[in-house]
Amino acid sequence: MNLDDEPSLIDASRRGDSDAFATLIRRYQGMIHALTYRMSGSAADASDLAQEAFVQAWRRLDHFRGEARFSSWLYRIAVNLCLNWKAREARETLARTEWSECTAHEAKAVSDRRAAFLQEALLKLSPKQRAAIVLTVYDGLKHDEAARVLGCSETTVSWRVFAAKAKLKRWLEKMEKQERIRA
Repeated sequence: MNLDDEPSLIDASRRGDSDAFATLIRRYQGMIHALTYRMSGSAADASDLAQEAFVQAWRRLDHFRGEARFSSWLYRIAVNLCLNWKAREARETLARTEWSECTAHEAKAVSDRRAAFLQEALLKLSPKQRAAIVLTVYDGLKHDEAARVLGCSETTVSWRVFAAKAKLKRWLEKMEKQERIRA
């Protein structure tokens, strides 16, 4: 096998050749680590994210269709991992902030119910609407950036965000009404 022939390395990796995949890792490790570092701002998190990107690439190798360069496919996996990591970090930071600001037990209970309800409401959204909301609202991506990540048009992202926000607003109003009835 020619180590410079990327398609041969990919085919060998698909057949379970871990040495061929290790060659691909060495080829793209710097690029992926640089991306994850820029996305996370932390060397430790970047290493974990880069490692997870290669693990996911290994597991999903059969899904690589070869329509784009392997590096682009790998880059997209890493970007999606970083976006998911960033959303998780934002939720954890928000949760830590809310916890530290809550001084009364009652306020904490209301906040916990609201956070749980919001998470439950997010999970009720269709996966495509949820992804659009997470990328634009929680991760702060512009609609055109989210469209590139999701592989759809900017108009589609805008529509999904609009529809999701309308649903979330209805559900949250219903929850607040139920909270007032309980009080």
